[in-house]
Amino acid sequence: MITELHTERLYLRKMNVSDAASLFKVWSDPDVTRFMNITHFTDENQAIAMINLLNDLSQENKAIRFSIFAQESNEIIGSCGYNSLDFDNLKAEIGYDIARSHWGKGYATEAISSLLAHAFSTMKLNRMEAKVDPSNVNSIKLLQKLNFTYEGTLRAYERVGETFSDLSMYSKLATD
Repeated sequence: MITELHTERLYLRKMNVSDAASLFKVWSDPDVTRFMNITHFTDENQAIAMINLLNDLSQENKAIRFSIFAQESNEIIGSCGYNSLDFDNLKAEIGYDIARSHWGKGYATEAISSLLAHAFSTMKLNRMEAKVDPSNVNSIKLLQKLNFTYEGTLRAYERVGETFSDLSMYSKLATD
């Protein structure tokens, strides 16, 4: 499976443990994790554990997560990837996060566009999915910009702590 992708301003490399300190800075920000299915991290060991979990899933061809580097600074500014890969049904779910200091610069659009192009052209997937908290307006705008289709609301779909949350399902097909 591919371990790196390049865009005009970004370099996406398969996440590894050496990225833990940088990713901890991203994942420890409550504003970044607000709409994720994790609470913000308080210890770098949580980032190491998350990276190891994602790498284990990658070994099983069930997921792959990339650290996003800004080429200009070689700084990790977030992560993105295929949260789940289903080769039997030729589909994947995408996920992404960007450090707050880099919001509004088009980095998420650029990174996700790269994931989509790779999924449809190289991996020959048919469907990409994204599940989004209905109040995550910025993520919804990103998906709309990338021509994802809103399919509906998954009611009480995910539990974070003691609270069940609805998620909105978006998809994009290879034929879209």
